[in-house]
Amino acid sequence: MEVYDELVARGLIAQVTDQDEIRELVNNGKATFYIGFDPTADSLHVGHFMALCLMKRLQKAGNRPVVLIGGGTGYVGDPSGRTDMRSMMTPEIIQHNCDCFKKQMERFIEFGPDKAIMANNADWLLKLNYIEMLRDVGACFSVNNMLRAECYKQRMEKGLSFLEFNYMIMQAYDFYHLYKTYGCNMQFGGDDQWSNMLAGTELIRRKLGKDAYAMTITLLTNSEGKKMGKTANGAVWLDPNKTTPFEFFQYWRNVGDDDVLKCMRMLTFLPLEQIDEMDKWEGSQLNEAKEILAYELTKLVHGKEEAENAKKTSHALFIDRKDDSYMPTTEINIDKLTDNSIGILDLMILSGLASSKSEARRLINQGGVFIDDTKVESTDLNITSRQLKNGIKIRKGKKTYRKVLVK
Repeated sequence: MEVYDELVARGLIAQVTDQDEIRELVNNGKATFYIGFDPTADSLHVGHFMALCLMKRLQKAGNRPVVLIGGGTGYVGDPSGRTDMRSMMTPEIIQHNCDCFKKQMERFIEFGPDKAIMANNADWLLKLNYIEMLRDVGACFSVNNMLRAECYKQRMEKGLSFLEFNYMIMQAYDFYHLYKTYGCNMQFGGDDQWSNMLAGTELIRRKLGKDAYAMTITLLTNSEGKKMGKTANGAVWLDPNKTTPFEFFQYWRNVGDDDVLKCMRMLTFLPLEQIDEMDKWEGSQLNEAKEILAYELTKLVHGKEEAENAKKTSHALFIDRKDDSYMPTTEINIDKLTDNSIGILDLMILSGLASSKSEARRLINQGGVFIDDTKVESTDLNITSRQLKNGIKIRKGKKTYRKVLVK
């Protein structure tokens, strides 16, 4: 099966500008394509993961990826999928986030001469002269057409700032610049980027008289139509310091029965024939499929050793219920204790089980916090240094565990 047909079979393709031409280019390794990543946080998350997997698939088929870090577009903020304006980041935060993205991407994509290219649109967008930009590029855009774009429609009721209105032009200019600089003939992105991507192909046509192509990736949603990659505590991050390998494993281990094979097709590199065989599985076999999914994705993001450890931890906690040696562990400094003890609210924050005292208090009042399998009944509970010396096991809800020690 050729790579384009495999993308279709895996359910990855949403919209394309010219299916025959795109199929021809990617199947013959003639696509130089880019995907943009705006540095809105200091880590990539599951939403970015599918785009990275697509890049990896196409690179293995001989195509050349251009990873575009949005150090310039990050100054504006993408209004797509938003009901309000993003908080403006300082130049220092933008640069820090860009640096974090680069380190994570090198785990997935092979960079180097004749391999993948990494670019940062700050290198050209921040140097543009406003009047020249208006005359050279702004004249190519119809405001009427822009206002009809889906990425702007949902913002019109609450108000769309002129700052954000420029985002489409900036993204289109990126495609134009990459086409001229690297011969980049395709842009891939999320399905919510369709209008911005079409703007880029049109700008290239009008300015250079050349054809360029766009393809959107199916958004990763569950059987209820909700975006995946979110938990009660926020995004599922690729940075192990923000979402531990065990938590990452458990997220995928707990996906719904109706979603497991879809996720396996879209995100793993397992052969389609093997996944299709799992279509016949039911009952307890679906749990095995979920474990395969969790293991494969954790191995891709964090490496084989962490995937093995996460699997052992999961078995120890939920099957064997004995060995806690692989349980995610937090070590706290002795100076965090007062009179040789620490309150449960502070301990939950330090261990990452709650983001604030109010959240920790709510979890306890709802009966969702346990220490060594005993329910915590009071928000005033104190844990002693003697208990912490040997380590205690805190459980939040049914499946979130943390071992806490004092050092």
